[in-house]
Amino acid sequence: MQTISKESSVVEDRLVILGSKGGPSLRSTERMPTSNLLEMGGKICVIDCGLGVTSRLVEAGIKLAEIDYIFVTHLHSDHILELGPLIHTAWTTNLNKKIVIFGPKGIKEYLNHFFQSLSFDINLRVEDEGRPDLKDLVDIRVYKEGLVLNKVLKVTALKVPHPPVEECYALKMENDGWKVTFGADTSYFPPLMDFARGSNILVHEAMLVSAIEELIRRTNMAKRLEAHLFASHTPVEDVGRIASGADVKLLILNHLVPVGLQSFDEKEWLDEITRTWNGELRIAHDGLEIRRHKN
Repeated sequence: MQTISKESSVVEDRLVILGSKGGPSLRSTERMPTSNLLEMGGKICVIDCGLGVTSRLVEAGIKLAEIDYIFVTHLHSDHILELGPLIHTAWTTNLNKKIVIFGPKGIKEYLNHFFQSLSFDINLRVEDEGRPDLKDLVDIRVYKEGLVLNKVLKVTALKVPHPPVEECYALKMENDGWKVTFGADTSYFPPLMDFARGSNILVHEAMLVSAIEELIRRTNMAKRLEAHLFASHTPVEDVGRIASGADVKLLILNHLVPVGLQSFDEKEWLDEITRTWNGELRIAHDGLEIRRHKN
């Protein structure tokens, strides 16, 4: 994990990949499941909340009580498992303004169940410590395809195919000429080209096809897992096709599947992506930071 200097007092547009691993399993803390930080237009945004997001945000110099927006692309556990704990920890770190949470259908039920599960602690701290009720500090908004937000930031959603999940959304975030697109979890989906066209950064999931055979040998659900991966995720070569068709300035391969296999390293990822993409590239790791260079 790259250590990031703590500069939360300085407002500067930046993207930080907090968790770069695809899937919910955890065998090492070097790569955590999916989460991202985007500071844009003076707003602190978290995109997805996989396990580890809270500590990664602190490592990135973020004061949790200052988070403005949280966006959830879909309800798979590696994107939402730590949403509740994140807002609870922000609350215990003197949160005194509303955090706006955008998510697909089901997001309200998730958070209501979380509040219920911690009702003893929340109610006790309200009474004993004089804190405001956490539920009153959370503004939950369900979104669909189209315009999600147009206040300082412009945020647009595109529904992408990620079976069997019915609602999964790519997100495009824009402010003052800087455009960052998160492809979310998706199979190869050419409409993403138009959606992400001209983005300064495209963050797109990636599956290393040459490593899948070794991955499925490690599980007792091999056939089901293999079918899911190829139906629901994007091979590296196809990610390059999306980025090339969208004419993006920087492509970041993220939500990497698989990672942690000793016989596969960065060279294999590069061998596959350079068949279809010859532009600027980063292979994500936890702590990867891209700052906006303003003229």
